[in-house]
Amino acid sequence: MSAKSDKLEAVAEWIFRGKWVVKKNIQQLFDEYMIECEFIQMLRPGTLQSRRQSFSNLKKIVPDLSIETLTSNNIAQFFKVLRTRNRVIGKGTIVSGVTKSTVAKYWSDYNSFFSWLKTKAIISNNPLSEMKRPSPRFENRQYLEKMDVGKIITAILFQSDSDFLKIRNLVIFYILLLCGLRRKELLALEMKDIDFVEKTLTIRFETSKGNRTRLIPLHPDLITYLKQYLKVRKHYTTPFLIVSSKKDAGLTNEGLNRLVATLSKQSKVKFHLHQLRHTFAVNFLKNTNNVAKLQQLLGHVDVSITVQYLRCLPPSEMQGDIATMSIDNFM
Repeated sequence: MSAKSDKLEAVAEWIFRGKWVVKKNIQQLFDEYMIECEFIQMLRPGTLQSRRQSFSNLKKIVPDLSIETLTSNNIAQFFKVLRTRNRVIGKGTIVSGVTKSTVAKYWSDYNSFFSWLKTKAIISNNPLSEMKRPSPRFENRQYLEKMDVGKIITAILFQSDSDFLKIRNLVIFYILLLCGLRRKELLALEMKDIDFVEKTLTIRFETSKGNRTRLIPLHPDLITYLKQYLKVRKHYTTPFLIVSSKKDAGLTNEGLNRLVATLSKQSKVKFHLHQLRHTFAVNFLKNTNNVAKLQQLLGHVDVSITVQYLRCLPPSEMQGDIATMSIDNFM
């Protein structure tokens, strides 16, 4: 055997015994992490895209990012730049920094990746271990008041001469308002998810943000509108419940955005879809005072997320609770 063959054999044995490790850059490591997120943790496409975008922004602000430069000081500097830099959005509008909720999202995305790196023994310490996750305060009202809801319903009824569009849009509105769905859960609904016998709507685990299947009881008014809607959509063959007005397919996210923009303009109520989920949550709490049931209906993995909806409750809803307190009954 030649000297060259002996050397190749030695190298092969060295690799086989794990004594030689190819050094990977941080982009390659992130790509491996995302494979685990997608195929082992089975995270939603939206969550995967969010983490990719967060990492891309980190590399953009810290162009020399590497395992060696992944320190607490550098990450702190990144967040400083993130909170103070000027950005151009829309048609030339200049904004400074980002909101606390955006900072919190970045923190969570990075913390997950850095924890993975530490678990793999690629880094010895998580750079975020000494940085507390920001807790954004939401002081603005997120729910819609009864008058606003009425204006939007009126706008739906007068939006079009098409009976099909009227009933379809009412179904969209009532599903969001009386079931508390997220927009992606709404668009992913299929015909098979409606059960008129059990009077339930199924959110399948593959379309739920929490990766859990949940059943939501159908409100009597929603059942009525759904039955009317199914009569006028009978010519569609697509399995999606909410259909496009232009083709035999499910309504797209862009189509839903156009609908909201139109209704907002016609009703003169500036709103976004997630406010309907908040409206559902606030009114459910008002009527039941049961956070545990609300957690199940909203599909939250952690009840602390559900509790955040309590911030929307107006003081008037707690006035009676305060009035019933008595110092004589204090502990």
